[in-house]
Amino acid sequence: MNIHFIAIGGSAMHNLAIALQVNGHSVSGSDDEIFEPSKSRLAEKGLLPSREGWFPENLSKKTDAVILGMHARPDNPELLRAQELGLNIYSYPEFLYLHAKDKKRVVIGGSHGKTTITGMVMHVLRKAGMKFDYLVGSKLKGFDVMVQLSNEAPIMIFEGDEYLSSPIDRRPKFHWYRPHIALLSGIAWDHINVFPTFENYTGQFQQFIELMESGGTLIYTNEDDVLRGLLAGKRDDLKKISYGLPVFRLNEGVTSLVVKDTLVPLQVFGKHNLMNLNGAKKVCNELGVDDRAFFDAIQSFEGTANRLELIGKNNVSRVFKDFAHAPSKVSATVRAVREQFPEHQLLTCLELHTFSSLNRDFIGQYAGCFDKTERACVYFNPHALRLKKLPELQKAEVKLLFANEGLEVFNDAGEMVEWLLENKQAGTVFLLMSSGNFDGIDLHDLAKNLI
Repeated sequence: MNIHFIAIGGSAMHNLAIALQVNGHSVSGSDDEIFEPSKSRLAEKGLLPSREGWFPENLSKKTDAVILGMHARPDNPELLRAQELGLNIYSYPEFLYLHAKDKKRVVIGGSHGKTTITGMVMHVLRKAGMKFDYLVGSKLKGFDVMVQLSNEAPIMIFEGDEYLSSPIDRRPKFHWYRPHIALLSGIAWDHINVFPTFENYTGQFQQFIELMESGGTLIYTNEDDVLRGLLAGKRDDLKKISYGLPVFRLNEGVTSLVVKDTLVPLQVFGKHNLMNLNGAKKVCNELGVDDRAFFDAIQSFEGTANRLELIGKNNVSRVFKDFAHAPSKVSATVRAVREQFPEHQLLTCLELHTFSSLNRDFIGQYAGCFDKTERACVYFNPHALRLKKLPELQKAEVKLLFANEGLEVFNDAGEMVEWLLENKQAGTVFLLMSSGNFDGIDLHDLAKNLI
């Protein structure tokens, strides 16, 4: 097939483009801006557009399929040309569903933890020698790309994102997948630009449950009151399995599961990751992996990129980076690091980058997030506010909304770095959290200077 991507530079989009090229399709694409690592990865595969921008002449009657990314707008010139020609236009979740409609579909959803749980399931299935296709939201050790498609695999594992499918398809991505096996890790309000009320947001998960295949299996955390409420008296045709926190032991910086009086040492840590692990085990059990095989495999799971990723260490200090941006994710990540390193000074730094996190009506949700840290700072770029057409924020206003008297607030990345370096001391654990990149700061170089 001849397949053209509109907004090829997106995280999932460029990985899908690479996967389709690997499968022998002729792939082209365009975008008005492409950042790393998408840029280098597309260039390596010969898929990087020769120039940035939108060019309707890229489309013709010879184009078999157009895959439209969220970065494009409804009036995109290439989209308008595709519609004029009557071409087949898909969002990437729709395209993936069509690929997987005859496979057993497994979807990992929830407001937090879904990337890690998906990664754990993939890691274990590979160790067990099982064939599967997949979509995951972050780079995972041992997997070259974040999307894999094949004709042979009988299973497809999806990370089920609740954000919108495309500029012309306003349904959440995970509504497309109609799973036979689903996991929901919990619900915490996010994406207020498209789900302006908590009730509207939770309604997307209710609909996801209603769209599951009849007779399927729904795995869910038993510690989420909202999720339990959504399930009460609903979908009696589904097999429902709950999970909670497994028994564990923390000794000299190593977290181990306690399994029948045997310790299973792990490379990940934090109660939220242990919950993720227990959920992943339930999914793997449903796919035919027994407990012994699961525990043997999970010991070598190192986590996914940007999820509590260790980027610097010496004998006494550590530097972690994490994708956490929503309040529930920030709180869980801070608690995990605090519990793992109780004797260390914990210094946290959070970038406000998403629409929700930069919205003054939402920022109060972060109150209390840094209560377990010795020092904390928040950074935001005023340019990001303008791009998202949000009102200006004052530093004092952000500090007040976070309800943390000792919080430092910066809107200049250089000043933030200076503050971090001024506050470094032996035995400090640094936690850098953002779904962005702190305006291009090389975090690995920063980590070297911090330790």
